[in-house]
Amino acid sequence: MATNTINFHLFNYVSQMRESDWGCYALIVSLLFIAQGCKSITPSNKRTWSPDQAKLPLIDFQGDQVTIHNVRNCRYTAHDEYIVQHYVKKLKLSDIQSVDYLVVPFEDTPSIAHTMLSFGLADGTNLISSVEIRKEDGEAYSALKGFFNQYELMYVIGDERDIVNLSSNYYQSKVYLYPTVATPEQSQRLFLDIANRANQLAKKPEFYNTLTNNCTTNIVRHVNQLAPNRVPYDIRIMLPGNSDEYAYDLGLLDTSVPFEELKQRSQINDLAEKHQNDSDFSNKIRRR
Repeated sequence: MATNTINFHLFNYVSQMRESDWGCYALIVSLLFIAQGCKSITPSNKRTWSPDQAKLPLIDFQGDQVTIHNVRNCRYTAHDEYIVQHYVKKLKLSDIQSVDYLVVPFEDTPSIAHTMLSFGLADGTNLISSVEIRKEDGEAYSALKGFFNQYELMYVIGDERDIVNLSSNYYQSKVYLYPTVATPEQSQRLFLDIANRANQLAKKPEFYNTLTNNCTTNIVRHVNQLAPNRVPYDIRIMLPGNSDEYAYDLGLLDTSVPFEELKQRSQINDLAEKHQNDSDFSNKIRRR
């Protein structure tokens, strides 16, 4: 979503805000104006990166044949202690059968969350697309710094056991995994769009932005690229800890049960912990 569009919706939203909310809004507006002054900084793919983010994914297509280079598959002893591993994944585009939506709320601010997509393959494994800041070695995430062109943006294409284990078992964050209603064909088209964007970033880097170019806004962009305005602007895009409820309201998730029931049964931390070393991890964390 373009910055100008987000700014328009912000100003539209402010008319509905309570007086007690104005301090927070004033801070956001101030950050947006300050961020304009950071545009002269140039993004780069040539820095000393954190080892787990040193390799960008590259995806080759030959007809229906897909080769994904640099699929991340780290093994952890702590969130900041790991063995870096990557592998090459070869598949057919038609092997992609489904896509799930993952929400990982921040512990201290649950209305903010990291969001990801997990693609289910015909062989029973899953690959995750996670849009992240690309950390330099020793660098940590700061939402404030994310307004000021301090981080490059990257797509991590990772083994599901790597990425879910890191969030659930090492960061000790709540992880919610929601199957979407996407058909196999829609899932394939979504993956193709994501792959093209990952390849584009390898050639032409971009800056991450906390508000306008983050994990959730990129997912929204991909969905709307395939189905225009399928995900209209909503404040829950800016507060992605609530984006699962928004996806439910839009009919993108299972609506056969009330949302609170769906959310309760979609938390997978207990299963992720129980099966963290299981070679059949992706199937095991989906068994309720």
